[in-house]
Amino acid sequence: DSTGELPKNPDGYVDISAEQLAAMLGNQDLTLVNVHIPYEGEIPQTDLFLPFDQIADYQDQLPGTDETSVLYCRSGGMSTSAAQELVALGYTNVYEVDGGFRAWSAAGHELLDTR
Repeated sequence: DSTGELPKNPDGYVDISAEQLAAMLGNQDLTLVNVHIPYEGEIPQTDLFLPFDQIADYQDQLPGTDETSVLYCRSGGMSTSAAQELVALGYTNVYEVDGGFRAWSAAGHELLDTR
């Protein structure tokens, strides 16, 4: 469990960098959620595609409230909004990728475009 390693921000979720996400994808059980609308690309290993502004309507697709959910969008705005919403709904293990998939790509990681 990594909640002890990374501090939560005042909104109750954890901000992570693209590099931190890359490390997490390699060795942790998590659900990676692209909340960007419209579709503009994705990080490999993405599990779910949910619209950031309707994420409360998709709780049946998300993992349990105490399981790790990692949210991202293109630059971080939509995923920040979605992370705040999940915390308000009682989710306790929410991560948000700072800079979104732009930061992921800028760090040299592969970005998929399945359009």
